[in-house]
Amino acid sequence: MLTEGSLRAVTDWLHHLLILPVLLPLAVAAVLIPIDERDRTLKGAIGFASTLVVFIVAMILMRLAAVGDGGLPGGGVYQLGNWPAPFGIVLVLDRLSALMLCLASGLALAAQVYSMARWHTAGHHFHSLFQLLVAGLNGAFLTGDLFNLFVFFEMMLAASYGLLLHGSGPLRVKAGLHYVAINLAASSLFLIGVSLIYGATGTLNMADLAQRLATLAPESRRLVETGAAVLGVAFLVKAGMWPLSFWLPTAYAAATPPVAAVFAILTKVGIYVILRLHLLVFGTAAGASAGFGQDWLLAGGMLTIAFGTIGVLASQAMGRLAAYAVLVSSGTLLAAIGLGRPEMLAGALLYLVSSTLTIAAFFLLIELVERGRDAGADVLAVTMEAYGDFDEDEEEEEVGVAIPGTMAILGLCFCLCAILLSGLPPLSGFIAKFALLRGLFDLPEAKEASTISAADWIYVALLILSGLAAMIAMNRVGIRTFWASIEGTIPRVVVIEITPVAVLLAACVFLSFQAGPAMRYMQATADDLLAPLILSSERVLSAPRAGGK
Repeated sequence: MLTEGSLRAVTDWLHHLLILPVLLPLAVAAVLIPIDERDRTLKGAIGFASTLVVFIVAMILMRLAAVGDGGLPGGGVYQLGNWPAPFGIVLVLDRLSALMLCLASGLALAAQVYSMARWHTAGHHFHSLFQLLVAGLNGAFLTGDLFNLFVFFEMMLAASYGLLLHGSGPLRVKAGLHYVAINLAASSLFLIGVSLIYGATGTLNMADLAQRLATLAPESRRLVETGAAVLGVAFLVKAGMWPLSFWLPTAYAAATPPVAAVFAILTKVGIYVILRLHLLVFGTAAGASAGFGQDWLLAGGMLTIAFGTIGVLASQAMGRLAAYAVLVSSGTLLAAIGLGRPEMLAGALLYLVSSTLTIAAFFLLIELVERGRDAGADVLAVTMEAYGDFDEDEEEEEVGVAIPGTMAILGLCFCLCAILLSGLPPLSGFIAKFALLRGLFDLPEAKEASTISAADWIYVALLILSGLAAMIAMNRVGIRTFWASIEGTIPRVVVIEITPVAVLLAACVFLSFQAGPAMRYMQATADDLLAPLILSSERVLSAPRAGGK
């Protein structure tokens, strides 16, 4: 039986788990740098062990967060150096941050395993950059103040610059330079926005900022709103909202498969911050600033869905198709936030998880599928169809062709990606979209049906049309790839490459079968985000020091 002292020691140990997802990859990145590049197997093993530990810690934290504040040591608040908020740096864990932490570490683990087959040898310091990216992602999801959000945001971006250029080649270099320039401009806007907010409020702690906003003078409030608008532009660039998304399809399509897979969650960082600030700082307790920027999110989100849908239909290469699917996913989430319907929030969170897992798996799958394709096969096939070079009267010698095992496995994975991206039943893509639509039309009894606006119907139409476009595009690509009359070579696929794809898709299938528990967690997360402002503020600002000091 544990004594009181033993229980306190266990509680303190669990409390320090909150810093581990940031501290461990940061330390491992530094350790990996001096190791010779010829020892890539050793570097890969160390990096894999670090990412695996972070994933296990994220699962433990998510389990604790599912219990609520009572299950989180220190109430889910970690004060670095034991300096209390709002003066000190704090990390805050709740259901949303635990969910994003688990999603990010899971994608990182899958991408790193895939990279160890061949891509980690395509350039220098891959594993160090990868660990820095993981540290930046985890820090951005856990931080409780805007200044450290900027620090982790820059750490994530700096690592992503090197990872996008990893593998070299003119296309990657060109896309990488554009990516660096755009994100440096976004970082400048980030600093300007943070400076304006701090000048008006004297704080950058999110919980403290939420408390002070309602009591500000009108001129200070306008300054905060201006800073929030500038800050929002920086995050919307990263989230890929149209017309700020012009850089994304080229950059994501040019990245190596493991990098593109982990990039699938980078757009969700912008959406996470927008969701967090929109509900915490500009929620119902914000007075005259309540719902600030909501109409812009709605309009921009819908335009992003439309732009992404057109891009999906127009894309001939699978890489660009996947990149435009990222924009459709971002637009769907931004518009859901902009509609301001609390009932949609749980469905939006489920859609975030499902779409991110699916797109990451698709990015990894693309390279495996394209290994067996002739570079000019699609062009030649289209030309023969257009000019009637197929002999329709020619009698086929055999009715069916045996499908090799590799192509069968790749074809099954491709079909699952197509079903998930299209939102067809019975998988999680359909469940998430159904939850979104149910939340949109699930009005309280006090409201009448007339409260369903034209914007709601436009959102419904865009959601359905984007799924239809994905189904058409994936069917077209699938027919050319797996049923084309011009035969390609059977791709050589090793277990370490197909396993991450299968695991990510299996996670989506598992999410489909466990949709009930998943939706209960998402609804509890939504309730936390929509809870009275004072609860979140008191939780952070009145958190006890570690060790009871």
